[in-house]
Amino acid sequence: MKYEKPTVCVLDASTYVGFWILKGLLDRGFTVHAATQKNGETEIQKRIRDMEKEEERLVVFCVDVLDYHSIVLALKGCSAMLCCLDSPEGYEENMVDLEVRGAINVVEACAQTQSVEKIVFSSSLAAAIWRDDISSEKDVDEKSWSDPEFCRKLKLWYALAKTLSEQAAWALSMDRMLKMVSINSGLVLGPSVAQQNPQTTISYLNGAAQMYENGVLAFVDVDFVANVHIRALEDQSTCGRYLCFNHIVNTEDEAVKLAHSLTPLISLPPRYHYEGNEVHTERLRTNKLRKLVEGAAYLVL
Repeated sequence: MKYEKPTVCVLDASTYVGFWILKGLLDRGFTVHAATQKNGETEIQKRIRDMEKEEERLVVFCVDVLDYHSIVLALKGCSAMLCCLDSPEGYEENMVDLEVRGAINVVEACAQTQSVEKIVFSSSLAAAIWRDDISSEKDVDEKSWSDPEFCRKLKLWYALAKTLSEQAAWALSMDRMLKMVSINSGLVLGPSVAQQNPQTTISYLNGAAQMYENGVLAFVDVDFVANVHIRALEDQSTCGRYLCFNHIVNTEDEAVKLAHSLTPLISLPPRYHYEGNEVHTERLRTNKLRKLVEGAAYLVL
């Protein structure tokens, strides 16, 4: 008897990471409820609509994360939620509360849907690295959290939104006795990222020089991120947080290559020259991630 994979929900499937997770799930035989937010018709949203016409295992829902009931409708019949909240307009102070409220609504909707067994919550490495002692030699791992007051002081709105929304999701999921896993990704790179995910990318890179100097500037390929989310969904032993990246930028040469890969979002002065001899200590640790993706040939740390 052929095993039928369960139905899962991806919200927001029209974010850059959400779309790659959606594609990965369909490739693996899942039936997917693609929940997209009511924020206009982006290139990714159009692609999802076109996919729905050809893929019988894909159903598209239009939701508002501030409307709890719209999330419940998208979750009907789903065994899991993969939650990818990102603001396409980027991050300013007013976005922080909206993302926190959205995260709370998502978890509460899952708690009220009897079929949901697990939440895979897409967070950020930015929720783990920002605090007063960022310049210390202390390692950053899954137990590390960014300090909200430090984020406010430096106006790191992206980091603040990711920190507070993830903390709110953890608090509510534990209260509702829901199984949750978070994937805390570094800067996400991939095909057309500068065109399809410009504002989130720029928001993540706020404070990039300080991240680089302190050995915590890391990036990850979007395909790898999507695979990690799906592995976290399928592996019943997963728990807690997973820092997710496959390269740390700790030399000047690597920093320049990163800037070039994000053109035109980031540009170097036309006469810029580098010596290539500056090296910063790597302080990020991903022992949990290694265990999760053990044997995956594309993991390079």
